[in-house]
Amino acid sequence: MYSQYKLQDDTGILRETASQTSGPFVHIGLALEIAGFASREDEIWQDLAKEGAEGEHIELVGRVYDGNGELVHDALIEMWQADSHGNYIANFNNKKPFSGFGRSACAIDGDFHFNTIKPGSVDFDGKLMAPHVNIAVFARGINLHLQTRAYFEDEQAHNDNCPILNAVPSLARRNTLIAVKEAGNNQPRYRFDIYLQGDNETVFFDF
Repeated sequence: MYSQYKLQDDTGILRETASQTSGPFVHIGLALEIAGFASREDEIWQDLAKEGAEGEHIELVGRVYDGNGELVHDALIEMWQADSHGNYIANFNNKKPFSGFGRSACAIDGDFHFNTIKPGSVDFDGKLMAPHVNIAVFARGINLHLQTRAYFEDEQAHNDNCPILNAVPSLARRNTLIAVKEAGNNQPRYRFDIYLQGDNETVFFDF
C-alpha cells in the first residue's frame, strides 16, 4: 500500500526520489519526429542558431559509444551554450535567431548534429573559460544523465588558460573534451565523439 511507504526518514527529511534509466522510449517525450510522431511547432531541436544569428556559424557532430566500442543509437543529446559574446540566454525561445539550447538524437545515421555558433568566452570567478558547449547525454542504462563539455581544437590559446579544462589533471583526459575540426565543409564543422566507458572514456562533470 502506498500509504505505508514513509516519505520522510527518521530525521524528518524528505526521501530522495528514486532515479530510473531513460529507457528505450526517451524520444517519445523529447524528440517526437525521431519517434515517428508529428513534431510540434515548439519542439526543441538541433538548430540553436538560425539565419541572422550573430557570430561564426558552425556545425557540431558526433557519436556516442558504449564500453564495448559499439554505437549507442538511442542516445539523446542536449546542448546549451553562451552566445558569441560569452553571455547565456536568460529566457529560452527557439524561434529567435539564437536560442542557446537544443536537442539531437543519434537514431538516424548514428551521429548527433547541431547547427550553432562558436560561443564566446564565459567569465568564471574573474577568469575566462575557453569557448565551449555544455552537453548532457541521455540513454538507456544511464540512471542519471551524464554531463560533459566540448572545447574546440582551434582555440588552443584559450584552452591553455581555461580554469575548468586545466583542472583535469591528465593531458590525455583533457583531450577527450576537444572537438576536432573537420575539413571540406561549407561552414566550420567539428566532431566530438563521446565514449561512455573504456580506455577513451570522456571526462564527465558532476555539476
